[in-house]
Amino acid sequence: MEKEKEKKKNKQAVALRYDRETDRAPKIIASGQGLVAENILKAAEESDVFIRQDTELVRELMTFKVGTEIPPELYEVVAQILVFVDMVDESKGRKNT
Repeated sequence: MEKEKEKKKNKQAVALRYDRETDRAPKIIASGQGLVAENILKAAEESDVFIRQDTELVRELMTFKVGTEIPPELYEVVAQILVFVDMVDESKGRKNT
C-alpha cells in the first residue's frame, strides 16, 4: 500500500497542445505531479487524448512553465510523437489540426 501511495505521489504529467494554424511550436498547457498529474491523465483519458509515457521527456518538460512553447532542442522528439498521434487520429477517422 505504501508503494502505491509513493508511486502516485511521484507521478508526473505534462500536457502539450499544438495547432498548426496558430502555434509556432507545441505549448505546455498543463504540468504537475502527484494528484495534479493524476488529474491531467484522467482528463486526457476522458477526452480520448493520446497519452505517451516518456519519463525522461516529462522530466525535461517539467522544468518549463505552463503556457510556454517547448524549446527547440525538444522539437525532434515531440515532432515524432505528433506524427504518431496524427497517424492514430487518422486511423480513428479524426480530422487533424
